[in-house]
Amino acid sequence: MSDSLFADASRRLERALKYVSLSEDTIERLKHPKSSLIVSIPVRMDDGSLRIFQGYRVRYDNTRGPSKGGVRYHPEVSLDEVQSLAFWMTFKCAVLNLPFGGAKGGITLNPKELSKLELERLSRGYVDAIADFIGPDVDIPAPDVYTNPMIMGWMMDQYNIIKRQLSPAVVTGKPVTIGGSLGRDTATAMGAFFVVQTLLPKFELNPQDTTVAVQGFGNAGAEIAELLWKAGYKVVAVSDSQGGIYAKQGLDIPSIRGFKNSNKGIKALYCEGSVCNIIEHEILTNEQLLALDVDVLVPAALENQITEANVNDVKAKFIFEVANGPIDSAADLVLEARGIQVIPDILVNAGGVTVSYFEWVQNRSGLYWTLEEVNQRLKHKMVEETEAIWKKSQELSVSMRTAAYVYGLNRLGEAMNAKGTRDYYVNG
Repeated sequence: MSDSLFADASRRLERALKYVSLSEDTIERLKHPKSSLIVSIPVRMDDGSLRIFQGYRVRYDNTRGPSKGGVRYHPEVSLDEVQSLAFWMTFKCAVLNLPFGGAKGGITLNPKELSKLELERLSRGYVDAIADFIGPDVDIPAPDVYTNPMIMGWMMDQYNIIKRQLSPAVVTGKPVTIGGSLGRDTATAMGAFFVVQTLLPKFELNPQDTTVAVQGFGNAGAEIAELLWKAGYKVVAVSDSQGGIYAKQGLDIPSIRGFKNSNKGIKALYCEGSVCNIIEHEILTNEQLLALDVDVLVPAALENQITEANVNDVKAKFIFEVANGPIDSAADLVLEARGIQVIPDILVNAGGVTVSYFEWVQNRSGLYWTLEEVNQRLKHKMVEETEAIWKKSQELSVSMRTAAYVYGLNRLGEAMNAKGTRDYYVNG
């Protein structure tokens, strides 16, 4: 087996298969994406030059409904990464019992190097290239790393221009003023928070006695850090791509968020300026943060942050995966053997796609919910599925990750069986 991200992600599927009864046909279908698209996107830059960007969209499975998944802008985006993310999204939607399949998209670039107008041309060009591959009943994009409501608004508008109709449900995560849902911007973190609040009491952990470190201080990471801080947890460390800070007595998260929003970074900030006067702290790297002796570690950055190379440095008792795939399969086995509880990404960060589903429903019905209604519905879904997966893990004596995949596999298998037998060949 290759060392690709997708091959590594697929190993989780292999471990769960021994606990389910699925046909060989079903298993074989789940090992391969349904369709993959690679596109070249020409963009006229502000200086008049022309650049070509590589874009991707993968629909992994649509057995349970139209495929659903974000679009990320990042220098490391590749077909392998997008395919892996679409794989995870397939199981995420099944775990949360959403009527969606899994998809993902991305463009290989550093978005920080482009102007706002260049980003708009790029985003509209991407939709031009994939317009026949997406749609409210086919495949529904959403925000991901370095994409946001503004970019989703451009994508929706471009799709409407191409199709000559108003289709607000073609994307989710767009601005509220053009059909977005209240609560979508905080949904990933809010969903993760509900998972934390559901599981930690089972281990008799009180918020005020629980230390937390958060790797990744972007939209989801900063929001979950503040939610935990407000609930009384002692958030002792946070980091972004530039580095991080640590304070044994706990950090003032709202002040740090405000300071980062003003100054665009953490490492460069916390040795000078007003935030340094709030509390004494130490500067540390992302790698050092992962090795802190804390109760709860929250990886909220990118994939493969904990691998065989550094897994033995991890001292946290609980890991909640807010990022997609932050722990590789080999490290997973080591953590499990050491008794460290890993709560998997396909459950923990599913709040984003759950509220995206709510947005899609609101767009199609024309009835829009209050923020309180959105958060109540999100809490119900996250708590219900967390309890079910916890129960499954106890019944089978397996990790929460394996239990989640078992749960998702059963739902996908039931859907495939309900559609009946198909012939996947043409008689000559």
